[in-house]
Amino acid sequence: MSRILVVDDERSMREFLEILLRKEGYEVATAGDVDGALVALESDDYDLVVSDIQMPGKSGLDLLKAIRDVQSDALVVMITAFATTETAIAAMKEGAYDYVTKPFKVDEIKLVIQKALEKKVLSTENARLRTELRNERRERPLVGNSGAMQQVYEMVGRIASTKTNVLIVGESGTGKELVARAIHSESHRADAPFVALNCAAIPESLLESELFGHVKGAFTGAVGNKAGLFESADGGTLFLDEVGELSLPLQVKLLRAIQEKTIRRVGGTSDRRVDVRILAATNRRLEDEVAAGRFREDLYYRLNVIQLELPPLRDRMEDLPLLVHHFVEKFARELAKPVRGISEEAMARLRAHAWPGNVRELENGIERAVALSRSEWIEAEALPPGLGQVAEERQTTAALPEGRIDLDNLVADYERGLLLHALARAGGVKKRAAHFLGISFRSFRYRLEKLGLDDGSSRDE
Repeated sequence: MSRILVVDDERSMREFLEILLRKEGYEVATAGDVDGALVALESDDYDLVVSDIQMPGKSGLDLLKAIRDVQSDALVVMITAFATTETAIAAMKEGAYDYVTKPFKVDEIKLVIQKALEKKVLSTENARLRTELRNERRERPLVGNSGAMQQVYEMVGRIASTKTNVLIVGESGTGKELVARAIHSESHRADAPFVALNCAAIPESLLESELFGHVKGAFTGAVGNKAGLFESADGGTLFLDEVGELSLPLQVKLLRAIQEKTIRRVGGTSDRRVDVRILAATNRRLEDEVAAGRFREDLYYRLNVIQLELPPLRDRMEDLPLLVHHFVEKFARELAKPVRGISEEAMARLRAHAWPGNVRELENGIERAVALSRSEWIEAEALPPGLGQVAEERQTTAALPEGRIDLDNLVADYERGLLLHALARAGGVKKRAAHFLGISFRSFRYRLEKLGLDDGSSRDE
């Protein structure tokens, strides 16, 4: 529903336009002067402003100039009883979309408003399509013919056409966002926006504004109104990666948005209806987070209506040659290198690696190899140093102990060893260690605390 602000010092004209436009299906607010209009624009967004030019005090032209500072994307239609060339030229020079003269015909102003809103919709759609095109150029397709990936493809096909929220689980680097995009592209919302947010990548103090938007003056630095990602994704899909990183207060607000299908901007006083499908992803076991009191149980059930689990690369190694071929072609094209393939020795090194960073680690490794390659074939020395050694190290420690086995302790010991090894490699810097393991900084810090390893000897960055 398009939102229109009517500004006129004549009460009868304001009421007439409000009734007329509401009958046309628009959401309408009114103001009697320029100052009142600016207050309305600072606290909310409007697609179109319909304003009289001649008003006591500040004029419609003054409002037109001020709108550019408050809300630059609002179109403006001016109304004037003084149909002079000078007035019309002044209004158009200041950025007015069009103007009508009093007395006007009802059909005339309805047509002007309709065309103005069509232009606004077209501009918004063009901006969205440009963003989607950039995303399509960056993203990679899902690649794999293994049985595990065939199950993923089948599940995507079954759930894409539903409205149901989906929780995508899997280790870091397994391609959770790619699966989310595949679900969106095969759904009835494919022509609407797909908006992605990594909840671990935004400072907690800014996450609420990022999700729900804010109004001017809501906090220091809020110099204008800003729509949040829920509004940007209206009619489409919102992908929340690393959703387990959300704080409990934000979890409450997210739960309300999902249940009520409404959001309220930070500092705002009015609710906005949104139609958004939520796809969430995590590399944590949210069941454990719920049990520990770090994740709301009611939100977990709202997100986990359908769960889709992605296999780690080590569990679908038959896809490795296909993935390598795909990435070699991709980076040879992007880097303008004449690389055609990979040597047997280099492929053997790739097969021997344990791939803790999964497909993302493989992609980065192949990009490096293509960039460093001096011939048409990637040799082993062009691969990242140490590739293939992780699997060898695991094989030397994987012998079964005698007697009874405490699997929980074995898993904890293995995780403890990985964390300490990553910290040592990172020189005691937690953020670098988290990067080596392919997990978020918050997740790394949580695991250190859980295993009693955060003794103060390491630093955040």
